[in-house]
Amino acid sequence: MPVIARESPLGSDLALLMERHTADMHADTPPESIHMMDAGQLAAPGIAFFVMRDGGVPVAMGAFKRIDDTHAEIKSMHVLAEARGRGLSKVMLEHLVAEARAAGFRRLSLETGVQPTFVAARALYERSGFVECPPFEGYGPDPNSVFLTRML
Repeated sequence: MPVIARESPLGSDLALLMERHTADMHADTPPESIHMMDAGQLAAPGIAFFVMRDGGVPVAMGAFKRIDDTHAEIKSMHVLAEARGRGLSKVMLEHLVAEARAAGFRRLSLETGVQPTFVAARALYERSGFVECPPFEGYGPDPNSVFLTRML
C-alpha cells in the first residue's frame, strides 16, 4: 500500500512528478489561465506538501496553501499516469482534507480547469463534497477555470 508523508517539494526524486504535472497543466489550457505553482513556490511557508510513495517511488503529490486562519487551497495534486486507475487520487485527496482539518482549517477550496484534461479531477472533487463557488483569494473570473470549495 502506498505511503503518504509530508516532504519538501524540492526533493531530488520528484522531478518526474513535477514535469508531468507541468505538462498536464499546459496540455490544453491557455497560459493566462494556468495557476500552478512550481517546486520552488511550493516550498514557501504556509504550504503543506505531501508525496505518495509506492515501494519508495514517488507516484503522487498534493499540497494545500494557507489563505487565512480558516481557509486553505489545494494545489498541485497529481498522480502519475502509470499509477492511475488504482484510486490513488481519492486517497491523496482524503489525506489532504484530513491534514487541512487537523491543521485547523474549516474550508478547503481549489481552482481547476474546464478542459477535457480536468474532467476526472472535477468528478473526484465533486464526489468528495466540493461544490462550485465564486473565485476566491487572488483569482478573478476566468472562462477556463472552475472554482470549488467544501467545508471541513
